[in-house]
Amino acid sequence: MKMEVIFDQFPVLRSADIVLSKIEEAHLDELYEIYSNDRVFEYCGIIPKHNKATVQNIIGHFERDYGKRSRIKWGIFAAGDSERLLGIIEACEFNQKVNMVTIGYFLAEAQWGRGIASSAVEVLLDFLFHQAHINRIQAEVMLLNTPSKKVLLKNGFLKEGMLRQASLWSGKGIVDLEIYSILREDYIHVIKG
Repeated sequence: MKMEVIFDQFPVLRSADIVLSKIEEAHLDELYEIYSNDRVFEYCGIIPKHNKATVQNIIGHFERDYGKRSRIKWGIFAAGDSERLLGIIEACEFNQKVNMVTIGYFLAEAQWGRGIASSAVEVLLDFLFHQAHINRIQAEVMLLNTPSKKVLLKNGFLKEGMLRQASLWSGKGIVDLEIYSILREDYIHVIKG
């Protein structure tokens, strides 16, 4: 795992359709639109924020976590429009002993069903496997979150099973989670042929 590739300088990731880059103060209105929507966090361990000042403080938390090398959150933007924040994708829980990371993502409700999450995950996988040299990438999904499961399966993840009453999620209590993963060897041999 090359942590320096992730944390020495904020990595901006691109494809033909998607740009993953830093969330700035200029994105506050879109960030508030995301964080204040209860439906966005129906299947996430995040409590919606209905106060704009609280959401503004979250940008500082993103910076703090990045500085501590514990988590990186990218804003998801359409290529050619770095002003309009469509969603957020993150990498966290870096386990250097087994060379593993957990990812998560959520979109503004207006962006659902447009393939944006799938494209963002594809861009992130390419970066984590090829540049950061991660071996295992995993995601935890609530049982009823069918759209997120489809995103993962489309990107080559395998469902490993269910973790019963294994996690305490804010606003949700103790939850069952399905675990999905993809290994570097799966990605290189199967996905990218």
